[in-house]
Amino acid sequence: MRAWDESVADLFDVVPPGTVLLILILASVAAGALWYFFPAWVPRRLPRIRLPRFRRRTRRPERKRERKAAAAEPVVTLPAEDEPAAPEPAGALSLADRLAAEGRYAEAIRQRLRDTLRELIDRRLIPPQPGWTAAELATMAADQRPAVAWPLGGATELFSEIWYGDRPAERAHDEHMRTLTDRVRAAL
Repeated sequence: MRAWDESVADLFDVVPPGTVLLILILASVAAGALWYFFPAWVPRRLPRIRLPRFRRRTRRPERKRERKAAAAEPVVTLPAEDEPAAPEPAGALSLADRLAAEGRYAEAIRQRLRDTLRELIDRRLIPPQPGWTAAELATMAADQRPAVAWPLGGATELFSEIWYGDRPAERAHDEHMRTLTDRVRAAL
């Protein structure tokens, strides 16, 4: 204990006690802030030093890419702008109706939203924007035609609850999506 007392006395001879107290308070505040924001300042992984390697790279087969793309399916994708939509014969069931008849309600809900967004693009209310979410496209359509804001917003919300909220889809959800998309078409 005597060594501790002498070292503290030597410190106070050089630095005033008020300054030492201020430094201790600032250090504890800094430690508390680092502790509170712990995950934000820790790097996700340590940087690696990569040495150049002189080897020939081979291309992966396209099948692996297709499987990876199929695993991330829930995004609402639309056909390319130059790709014409195939007209359905009169009396034929749409893909969404066939999916609903098979009991695949989540996929039917996604297909109904895709069809509605495709119709908005075909009517040139919104431009085709690859990579945009359904909510972004709905907001853009609501800016162009305010009458579609409520039903299209409800449709995108229902889609998000089913696909991203892991909520099981039922027949009632599909019927609700059908009425919402019919209201969007009526407002056009």
